Amino acid sequence: MFVDNEISTLEKVIVHFPDEGISRISPKQAEELLFDDIVFYPQMNEEYRIFLRILHSFLGEDNVLQTQRLIAEAIDACDAVKEELIDRILDFEELPPSFEKFLTNLEDKKLAEILVTGYLKEEDRILFDPIPNYMFTRDIAVTIKDHILVTKAAKEARHRENLLSRFIFHYHPLFEELKAEGRVINLNDLELFPPSRRGEIVSAEGGDIMMFDKEHLLIGCSERTSTYAFHSIKEYLFKIGLVENIVQIIIPNERSFMHIDTLFTRVDHDVVACYKPIVYDGEGSNVVVYRHDGTETTYPSIRAYIDTEINPDMKYVFSGGGESPYQEREQWTDSVNLVALRPGVAISYDRNLKTLIAFEKAGFKIVDAEEFFKYSVSDSSYISNLKRAIITIPSSELSRARGGSHCMTCPIVRA
Repeated sequence: MFVDNEISTLEKVIVHFPDEGISRISPKQAEELLFDDIVFYPQMNEEYRIFLRILHSFLGEDNVLQTQRLIAEAIDACDAVKEELIDRILDFEELPPSFEKFLTNLEDKKLAEILVTGYLKEEDRILFDPIPNYMFTRDIAVTIKDHILVTKAAKEARHRENLLSRFIFHYHPLFEELKAEGRVINLNDLELFPPSRRGEIVSAEGGDIMMFDKEHLLIGCSERTSTYAFHSIKEYLFKIGLVENIVQIIIPNERSFMHIDTLFTRVDHDVVACYKPIVYDGEGSNVVVYRHDGTETTYPSIRAYIDTEINPDMKYVFSGGGESPYQEREQWTDSVNLVALRPGVAISYDRNLKTLIAFEKAGFKIVDAEEFFKYSVSDSSYISNLKRAIITIPSSELSRARGGSHCMTCPIVRA
């Protein structure tokens, strides 16, 4: 496992296919489960399949790891803790102990399915709520160089996600070496990350944490990641000498800007896609760079920090072209939440038309998914020759969930 930036060639990633639990969310449940709308699941399913097919084209199917499969494989590899996992979920979901025997006797694949969806198809029985936000695997963990930081969600609706993710990183054979060498950092470990004297707990989600450049780890303080969590993570990472600079990005505590990756993502060595008012103009935000030698530097905006410490020639592609009301509309539908597949090649939603025009003006080719598949099938060198391109995917339903391609990927290896 190794990631030390946001843009080098993506080689291995964790994703979660939107499961059928999403189709059970009622309007009344939507807010509680952190969804802004109910979605038409068959259409979302189709849109996600296109997204997944693009990932397969670049990485190969074996390197696109599905959470549900990882859970089943972890159960198979470490059957001794299967009962403990079931007990913890039954306790949290307030189900009677009598369910334990039934769940324990299920085959691993079926158990993993039920633990994710909460639904027993054979009996048409709902055991517990779905975890629709699990499709945003960016939030479950962050790879920082050769370590993995297992995050801790702020909202109770994501508690089961957190339990399942911790189970993967602690017991799946893929992470066995990291765990044995102490390179899995668990924010849920109260010995390492205890509450403050005032009772503040550590809560941080992966959308607020970016390995932006080789020695610059960005952590947003937002609706989902607390200032106390920032300082707790900073002190621990400096203690083990993992990075030289840890950067506090303070943004408005609003649902519209729930994570820093809803405001900006890096697409190339010299290109950042961003929401202009906050990132470029510095409205309602500021940046503090903490260095391993104990010194600090403050910047009035994210742009000022990037131009000074990352690349003085950085170009900025604005959500909605930097014009209202388009910048607000398209930021809401994740116009600047892009995952880079390699420098200059990224995936975006097709609905953010003004932002795509801004990318074209910045020298990018816009390639819709249908065109991408057509040429990648007919020309074996098409993908390797693709430069400065934004690949767009259908997004009428995916965009309702409030997360783009960056949110839907948890990179664990970049070249």
